[in-house]
Amino acid sequence: MAKKLPKVDVVVIGVGWGGGIIASELTKQGLHVVGLERGKERKTEDYYMVHDELRYALRYELMQDLSKETVTFRSNEKVRALPMRQYGSFLLGDNLGGSGVHWNGHTFRFLPYDFQIRTKTLERYGKNKIPADMTIQDWGITYDELEPYYDKFEKTCGISGEENPLGGKRSDKYPTPPMKMSPQLVMFRDVTKKMNLHPYALPSANLSEPYTNPDGIARAACQYCGFCERFGCEYGAKADPVVTVIPVAMKSGKFELRTHSNVRRILHSGNKATGVLYIDTTTGEEIEQPADVVVLTSYVFNNARILLMSKLGKPYDAASGTGVIGKNYAYQVLKGNASGFFENKEFNNFAGAGALAMCLDDYNGDNFDHSDLKFIHGANISISNFGSRPIQNNPVPQGTPGWGKDFKAASLKYYNRTLSVGAQGACMPFRHHYLDLDPTYKDSFGDPLIRLTFDFEDQDRELARYLVGRCEEIMKEMGADTVVANKELGPYDIVPYQSTHNTGGVIMGADPATSAVNSYLQMWDAENVFVVGASAFPHNSGYNPTDTVGALAYRAAEGILKYSKKGGMLV
Repeated sequence: MAKKLPKVDVVVIGVGWGGGIIASELTKQGLHVVGLERGKERKTEDYYMVHDELRYALRYELMQDLSKETVTFRSNEKVRALPMRQYGSFLLGDNLGGSGVHWNGHTFRFLPYDFQIRTKTLERYGKNKIPADMTIQDWGITYDELEPYYDKFEKTCGISGEENPLGGKRSDKYPTPPMKMSPQLVMFRDVTKKMNLHPYALPSANLSEPYTNPDGIARAACQYCGFCERFGCEYGAKADPVVTVIPVAMKSGKFELRTHSNVRRILHSGNKATGVLYIDTTTGEEIEQPADVVVLTSYVFNNARILLMSKLGKPYDAASGTGVIGKNYAYQVLKGNASGFFENKEFNNFAGAGALAMCLDDYNGDNFDHSDLKFIHGANISISNFGSRPIQNNPVPQGTPGWGKDFKAASLKYYNRTLSVGAQGACMPFRHHYLDLDPTYKDSFGDPLIRLTFDFEDQDRELARYLVGRCEEIMKEMGADTVVANKELGPYDIVPYQSTHNTGGVIMGADPATSAVNSYLQMWDAENVFVVGASAFPHNSGYNPTDTVGALAYRAAEGILKYSKKGGMLV
């Protein structure tokens, strides 16, 4: 029998960006918050002088143990789903801070078009523009309504950037200036301006200068070491939950962090949660934590999985198109890169930072006319200087031998003579793309794994073809002697790494029949349960999700405070 603990005001499931923001904001107002994190505690000191590409980038030090819990995948309902037993397509963060520790720091706002995508598409192009099985919908909130929360998150992180000339209106400038521009980024900026495009510095969570945020958290500037993606930052220069919001919650004296705590169920009676059931994985003890409010703030897959296992909300049924939990899973379209090999120009590709880049949005959202195109939305196009670590980066031209003297010579020559212009494409949801519980495979506790049913569609392939053309044009204008591009988008495969930008499954909206949560991320079917994360996105944009996750978390925190005082459904 589970050990039952005293009741608390709020219990948070997962302490990453979402959980950290919720804990920080609620404890400031005097609420007692318990944060349950299934991983172990991490701190900046753990990363001092640990530039270990093998340990972190290839052996996944900061990632979930797939032998204990993973996802199963199938491309369609006619084939059997199989477990992902090695990392490939995406990386599932573990430990305190979650994926917010190993991210690169790209902090884009979604476009105003994103939040009203169905309405805007119908207004401009008519109903025939949307394929019958494409399940896009408005988010139940507008960009203007979310903008103050974007501003708050960016000031918490100290985002370094400059205004996007084709983005939504800002209430204030970025809190710190853009990062240093390397020669390759300056080349991209100058060339694209001559092409009448609108380049700008990528908004970066790698600080361009020392910064103290509104909560009094001081952090050092980025050192451009290039060890951001898949790594924790030894300087604390990269904004992550461990160095920004979690310390604020801890300082309040109202936050209790419990690591090694694996939540298995949200307990509920009627339309209200009563608490959560979790296992202390250090002892194997089963514990019940009662709470007035339950906030689910884990990763996309786990948010949907816990709700399905807890029988909260109506599971999505692809055959009928009804139900909401698991609906509208989306990913990202990343085919579209154009690599340029330079014979007489050399760059420093080793130095860099996770969000050191120039980009443009001329081909993103609905910033260009789609009337004669067989897709909607688009992509952010960029050139980056992330730091080409030696094990994973070995660019050579096509036709180079795979081993021997010539291979070694080409590797040495082109390591600093290769640049890449890439597109990060949006992904639209379809009726037959969803998450549910696998009927066969279970985790180490005997609970069903989450099953992912997804493949790329004609929408994605047409988008990829269009984008690669734009990237090729830019790279040729930059003067590359040889340009190589990935022209075709094949079937989705879960093995090669693509992007840890999974979205959907517990989507937001204005209608309980088509969404799981409202604009405060409050569940329609359980008024004291809030579900925070990219699981709320009804589709995925041509950007990284973190800025929007952070903004929605701040709005959810505001909603939870309102609920704690008055109860009921928020409007």
